Amino acid sequence: MRSTESTSRSGWALLMREYGLILLPARWSIFGLFDAGGMNMRGSTFALMITCAALMIGSALAQGTYVPGDNNGDKIVSAEELAAAEKLEQEGKLSADEMEEIKHIYEKYPINITDSANRIVTIYKPVKTIIPMSASNYEPIILLAATDKIAGVREDLQKNYAWIPGMIDKPVIGASNEIDYEKVIELRPDIVITAASDVSVLENRMRLAEIPYLILFRTLDQDAFDKDLKTLSNVLEKEKRADEFLSWKHDLLNQLKTNEIMSANKAKVYCETPHHDFYTTTKKSGAHDIINMAGGDNIASDLTGQPYCADVEPEWVMNKNPDVIILMTGMANYTTEDSDMDNLDRFLKLAYNRTGLKETNAAVKGHIFLINPAYTDWGRGFIGASYMAKWFYPDIFKDLDPEAINKKYFEKWLGVPYKGIWVYPIAS
Repeated sequence: MRSTESTSRSGWALLMREYGLILLPARWSIFGLFDAGGMNMRGSTFALMITCAALMIGSALAQGTYVPGDNNGDKIVSAEELAAAEKLEQEGKLSADEMEEIKHIYEKYPINITDSANRIVTIYKPVKTIIPMSASNYEPIILLAATDKIAGVREDLQKNYAWIPGMIDKPVIGASNEIDYEKVIELRPDIVITAASDVSVLENRMRLAEIPYLILFRTLDQDAFDKDLKTLSNVLEKEKRADEFLSWKHDLLNQLKTNEIMSANKAKVYCETPHHDFYTTTKKSGAHDIINMAGGDNIASDLTGQPYCADVEPEWVMNKNPDVIILMTGMANYTTEDSDMDNLDRFLKLAYNRTGLKETNAAVKGHIFLINPAYTDWGRGFIGASYMAKWFYPDIFKDLDPEAINKKYFEKWLGVPYKGIWVYPIAS
């Protein structure tokens, strides 16, 4: 282990070099301004230089403006600055990795990113750290294999994603109803992303801290998700992985498109949120889109109420007489505990005996299913559509294997073993 003194000295050398000062044996030189050569500086002059350098470094780090290789503070590596860095590498003052990073920045950056709100945000260097503020921001980062870049997490979402390696050890930035902006600023992420509709507080705090932010994954629309995933992949330099994922996703969705499902024969579907009984999903909901993907007919598509849902009476459901009933529930997820299976069985039994549901074709034929809300919007919606297609049209999709699709999603795209209860029962 290196001593504290040597660690401190090497740390100073790196910071001084990056901000235009090169630490040389027995002397200091200011890169690009003058060469001290054999100058014999007094202690007071040397101390003044150290103080000024510290102020420069502290100010730049506090404002989040530092770009490796940029010597004039414009956040852009010019050809001249690249040449200067190459000279430093030749002199042994820059490592090969540091030189490679500067060259990469020179070739690719800055880049302009357009987010979901049509804001244009300029990114000047590779994003090494990111803080997601909203629930819909987390899984896209994970499936792009960029969990290591997450610098801070919401406490509630840290618990939800505790099964993702490394998530439980990340610093907490507050909860859904109270973000700790001081902690966010302390963590100094390269960028912040949010799906919030009101970003006034975030805008003010990030502007003062000079931390850029993007609005992504704000809507439940699948096309918008795909577009935002591509945007995020550009930010994180994960374009190839995003392309592979979206290609896989759309290949699967194409399997659900068949002329065998005629409009007149579409399965009538009642979908209920976990908020309270008889609170159904309407045309603007993510679940509505997923039902459509699976070839179903959402019986509540014409209702109005809240933006995505509406209250209905038991008699309304009874009169609509759906062929399939889907109840969203978060009772169990990444677990296979027997107690969770028992809870789901009890929940399902209550549904089959609930007035308004028990009289329907769905209940009579045993077509009531439970689904985790994650499979009705955002990243996993297409997998939810696969399960639903199997529920709606078991004969047409007899060769479709939603469990195999879900397993691949977990193992290849989330990078964890597949387990858990995400739909129940899997098929009729």
